[in-house]
Amino acid sequence: QVQLVQSGGGSVQAGGSLRLTCATSGYTQTYCMGWFRQAPGKEREEVAHIDSDGSTTYADSVKGRFTISRDNAKTTTYLQMTSLEVEDTAMYYCAAAALCGYFDRFGEWGQGTQVTVFS
Repeated sequence: QVQLVQSGGGSVQAGGSLRLTCATSGYTQTYCMGWFRQAPGKEREEVAHIDSDGSTTYADSVKGRFTISRDNAKTTTYLQMTSLEVEDTAMYYCAAAALCGYFDRFGEWGQGTQVTVFS
């Protein structure tokens, strides 16, 4: 059974940086890992994902500012966030799915971690 435990997040001034961590247990080495966020009153949106071959995809809103990565053992996934903006304030979730694009239907999800960016 796949389990995801998130850490990191918190509050930071605009322009600052934060790193989110998602530690997985169970077999996720061939999985696609993603980071999502949901702001109050808004739909959940995908921020980035990284496939088992290391290929990455980013939402336009975070390109050039956020970096998704995973360790060599593929048991931990990171989201490095730089040049944070107030609009990045949201609850962030990591997710694992056998195939990228199937997070909603078949994904396993972390518990969520709050990121607050203040001006």
